[in-house]
Amino acid sequence: MQRVGLLRLSRDLRDAYRGSDVRRRVQHLDGWIDRAAPEAGDGGEYDHAETVRDYYDLCTGYMEWAWSESLHFAPLTPGESLEESIARHQRLMISRLELQPGMTVIDVGCGVGGPMRHVAREADVRVVGVNINAIQLEKAKRLNAEAGLDHMVDYALCSFMDMSVFDDGTFDRGYAIESTCHAPDKQGAFEEIFRVLKPGALFWGQEMCLTDAYDRDDQRHRAIKQDLMRGIALNDIATFGEVNRALEAAGFEVIEGMDRDVQQGPSTPWYRPMERRHGPLGSALVRLPLGRRALFAGTKLAEVLRLFPKGSAEVIGLLDRTAEAYVAGGRTGIFTPLYCFLARKPL
Repeated sequence: MQRVGLLRLSRDLRDAYRGSDVRRRVQHLDGWIDRAAPEAGDGGEYDHAETVRDYYDLCTGYMEWAWSESLHFAPLTPGESLEESIARHQRLMISRLELQPGMTVIDVGCGVGGPMRHVAREADVRVVGVNINAIQLEKAKRLNAEAGLDHMVDYALCSFMDMSVFDDGTFDRGYAIESTCHAPDKQGAFEEIFRVLKPGALFWGQEMCLTDAYDRDDQRHRAIKQDLMRGIALNDIATFGEVNRALEAAGFEVIEGMDRDVQQGPSTPWYRPMERRHGPLGSALVRLPLGRRALFAGTKLAEVLRLFPKGSAEVIGLLDRTAEAYVAGGRTGIFTPLYCFLARKPL
């Protein structure tokens, strides 16, 4: 990476970790499934929203630095870089939502604002980003201002499970990219999104799902699912049918739903950037197994030199295990982060 990138990463990590015991926080996050289990005897005090918030507090800096400002997967083609594929995928979403200049659009779980910047700039709409994570939201504000788009965006620091800051029927359109997969109650999340959309509004979603190839009686499949849930802070992983039924139960009409990784013509598996080289050199290297190990060692050295907060390398370890789970889920065909649907709130 270029030196300026490393300096920004160092700043982002210090802002996110704020002198906390990062190693202990990673260990605590890594054990969230055990704490969430009914037999844990915590008196029902486990809060999955807190787990998701911790996950993004710890991981966002590295994820943005090594992946992109759009923290999501996209259908890949051999002739494109990851960033180009992500931009193409977002253009598809803009097209399917039939966005028109002057509309107000809700970005449910906006991350650091990569998609909202693309949507606001390309579709000439006002975008309101909802996020439970204050660190991500502050970063989104900073990047939007640097892009000269702060007059076209707004923000709400709240959970998408309770968006009472908005009146019923506020938004012309909505989208949720790899956010409602974290919901402790998927139908409840869709019901709240349904409430804040205007009648007739379109809603695009991208969900992490189990495919039809998943076999709950297969021990290996169950282990991969558990690793994915632990590494991505997913309360559960739904099937395509479960997502559709939750949408319909919330009141939506499902117009289409498909695994966008299944493409016609030349294509590259969605997990390829974490397995072997895809696209140009540069940041692509740190996504690969060898690059992740090198980054772990380099981060250890940066900790000694006090360039990175102590414990930062433990976050790399967490992300490396998660990448391995992603690849295992993709190789076996039991998991996809690209179940994309288009739904409508009836008139």
